Amino acid sequence: MTLDPQFHSQLYWAAVLSLYVLAVLVLTRLPYQAMVRRGLEPIRAVYYNRKIVHMLAGGVGSLAVPLVFVDPWFPLISGLLLTLLTNLAHATGMRFYWFQTDDNRNDVKFALMWSTSVAALWWILDDPWLAILPSLYMAFGDGVTGIVRNAFIRKRSKSPIGSVFMLIVSAPMGWIIGSMAQPAIPVWGLISAVVATVVERYEFGPIDDNILITVSASAVLLFGVYWGPLF
Repeated sequence: MTLDPQFHSQLYWAAVLSLYVLAVLVLTRLPYQAMVRRGLEPIRAVYYNRKIVHMLAGGVGSLAVPLVFVDPWFPLISGLLLTLLTNLAHATGMRFYWFQTDDNRNDVKFALMWSTSVAALWWILDDPWLAILPSLYMAFGDGVTGIVRNAFIRKRSKSPIGSVFMLIVSAPMGWIIGSMAQPAIPVWGLISAVVATVVERYEFGPIDDNILITVSASAVLLFGVYWGPLF
């Protein structure tokens, strides 16, 4: 019995992207070490590195999804395996210390929300580009936000300056990807970016900004597709 060529292609790309993400997780130890050698406090280096991982692993991985996959199964399984890996690193004490900390497991929640939001939206909306939009906010929007806050505030914070930069990054993504939908819903895409930016500033116990961003942005997109174009 021969494998379906489409299945074979998706399996290949799932393996390639998984290896790429693993390489990002391992190789980001290098910028961490460079930052610490230059005198940066280790915890600030961790925060910078976490956002680098967000963008290089989560962001680039998100953009690849509509280009190489034809259904949500491979992104879902790959994301859940990454969730398991990062959680095991915490549970065993063998953390990726250059981006993981012992006081939270936000990196685990990032991987979990990435995989579940992409798969759920793709199944519901049958549009892989809309499906990755909340994860792009979480990866690039929140990633830039964290870097800016770390540079200006010099600690993990929820300063409004980060929100400004998140909106600058997220709004064009919402508009452009919303415009690609059938029918086009650029205004709803923009609204989802604004909502994601607002909720990013909040955390409620175990419900962190990764959960709030993906859930709220997904809800806006679902409502927007149901309601239809505003203009």
